[in-house]
Amino acid sequence: MVGSGGYGSGGLHPSPITTLPAQAAGTQHTGLGCATLVHAFDWSGTSLGPITRWDPAVRAAVELMLASPVPMLLTVGDDFLVLYNDAYAEVLDALHPAALGLPAARAFGPAWDQPGLGDVIQQVHRTGRAILEPESQVQFAPGHTEPAFYTRGHSVIRSSRGAVAGVLTVAAETTHVIHRLQSLGELTARLAGALTIDDVTRVVLAYAMDSFDLDHCVLAVDDGLAYRYVRRIRGEMLDEADERLPPVWRRVSADPAAPAVAAAESGRATFVADGEPLNAVATDRHERRVRALAALPLRTPSLRGALTVGFRRAHVWLPAERALLKAAAELVAQAAERARRFEAQHGTAQLLQRSMLPEHLPELDMFRIAARYDVGVDGNAAGGDFYDAFHLADGRLAMVLGDVAGHDVRAAAVMGQVRAALRALALTDPAPPSVLAGLDRLVGSLGAESRNEEIFVTIVYGVLDPADGSVTLASAGHPPPVLRRAGQGGEPATAELVKVPPGAPLGLGGRWQTGTLRLEPGDTILLFSDGVVERRGRPLNDGLDALVAAAAASPSGDPRNMCSLATAAVEGTTDDDVAVLAVEHALALSRSATMQVAAEPTGPSRVRQWMTTRLREWGVPEQVIGAAILCTSELTTNALLHAGTPAQVHIDLNAERLLVSVADTGTRGSVIRARADTLASRGRGLGLIEELSDSWGTDPTVRGSTVWFEMLLAGKART
Repeated sequence: MVGSGGYGSGGLHPSPITTLPAQAAGTQHTGLGCATLVHAFDWSGTSLGPITRWDPAVRAAVELMLASPVPMLLTVGDDFLVLYNDAYAEVLDALHPAALGLPAARAFGPAWDQPGLGDVIQQVHRTGRAILEPESQVQFAPGHTEPAFYTRGHSVIRSSRGAVAGVLTVAAETTHVIHRLQSLGELTARLAGALTIDDVTRVVLAYAMDSFDLDHCVLAVDDGLAYRYVRRIRGEMLDEADERLPPVWRRVSADPAAPAVAAAESGRATFVADGEPLNAVATDRHERRVRALAALPLRTPSLRGALTVGFRRAHVWLPAERALLKAAAELVAQAAERARRFEAQHGTAQLLQRSMLPEHLPELDMFRIAARYDVGVDGNAAGGDFYDAFHLADGRLAMVLGDVAGHDVRAAAVMGQVRAALRALALTDPAPPSVLAGLDRLVGSLGAESRNEEIFVTIVYGVLDPADGSVTLASAGHPPPVLRRAGQGGEPATAELVKVPPGAPLGLGGRWQTGTLRLEPGDTILLFSDGVVERRGRPLNDGLDALVAAAAASPSGDPRNMCSLATAAVEGTTDDDVAVLAVEHALALSRSATMQVAAEPTGPSRVRQWMTTRLREWGVPEQVIGAAILCTSELTTNALLHAGTPAQVHIDLNAERLLVSVADTGTRGSVIRARADTLASRGRGLGLIEELSDSWGTDPTVRGSTVWFEMLLAGKART
């Protein structure tokens, strides 16, 4: 038992006592090292006794502990008096220096009774057997939100007579290892939700830069005969809009001198601790400054690539870090292969889907038409939703929106047959009951032919007479359209569901009746599929009410605006496809112009000049012209930069509003509706268009996508 004067004074001599006066236990010595505090402490009032009478073995253990750079804690005697070194003082945080010289139960408070501290030290003291605790959490300071993890070894200190005098705890911090393992788990989870190569790239670059505090990171994948890569460097300015954009890919030849290419081609990882690993292939000063570099292959049966990470300082790649990087690279390679397969399947499905939709909608003098088709959340299968609008032989306009149940190629094939048959029937006899009766026979025949009675098709079909705005409608089990009435004499707009006589879905041998309405100037009719209003676990009427309310609240009845509004009117996501078709009876003839823009640096400036000239010729207010030019320049620049194809700028002006759209023919569009509604404009461009326009949106098209915005002219003086 260790008590006051319990040890002899022979053997090793203590280090010289500091000239500081002895202090009472618990006195704060802010800024002093632990060696100074230990030698200045008045131990005579403790069970250990005066420092000059300590057992030589204990004294030697104390001196060894104080000199060590590794966190060490020594608890001595039956009351476990606390001694520790400077490194362990950092572990104690706010408990230092008050804990020095106190019994452990008082020094550590509630932490002493937590599993892994007091119980382990007491067990070692009692049994004399050492214990190793791997990856245990240490949290002494109350309210400390960031836990620390240590591997701790506890062993006995024996007196010169062989008795157990205390327990020495050596702690090796593994917090950074634990955090990296946790971040690896987060990487796995985030990669699971990455659908495209662009998605994978964003996830990987953010993970690598954050988890390893890198100066340089590159992800490269093969692209036919060459490689393409995305790079991140420390200090690079990125904002939320940038992160939502497709990453900017650069091409590089398959030069074996490039570490990324060498790793991709050989399948072997390389680690350079200090040197000039990128000097032979450096494209700028950032790459020439890299001194330490790890190049890890991304290899699967269908993909070759590499992930490189580096520092501007020398860096020793420890075995644990190498293993972690290799594990991360394996995850990234698997995710990239899944993404590549998804993109191939998605591209085929989307091409099939959109090839069955009209590439161009009819143009009428006093009626404007717009449509939109969005894939479901999956985005990886063709669906059965469709829309169409076409001129009839007598000059009237046929408009239709339908839904074939299912999300597969078969549903898309049935949809294509129904759409083609509808055109043929309508061009022969456009009366809605006749057209639906013919389609009913077709669907019934298809079901009998495939011995599948579960083909379920709904459709709403109407005929518009441009001469007077009258519309004749019939529905085969489809949700009724929404009619938005423009406010008259300053009154607000209203909206309602069109009262169409209900009819049976196609293929059931039903009979259909028609309903009629008249589109007055300023009115808009909106046809939509059930994916617009149906949400899991919610009544259908809630979605219908939300859509009607959104249509009434819209500042404009422009059909493109109404289509965009409809897809966002109901909260929550849907697994179903979404199709909408809107037709507006214009208040007056509009003026329009279109410009084709080549994919070259001068494109945006040419658009600005052309558009300024046109809008001034049309008498558009100067403040509208300035705002429209800014927004159009942003959209054109983005289309040319990120789609990499020529763009088409279209402007349409009437008495109410200016509508501008920028279309590209790229294939790098988003595949999830939540992202399809995100404007692809860098940095301040996103906020600029949201602030300056009255409404905006994105529309996927048969080839590429279209981004548009609308500026209302009401209340703005005309020159």
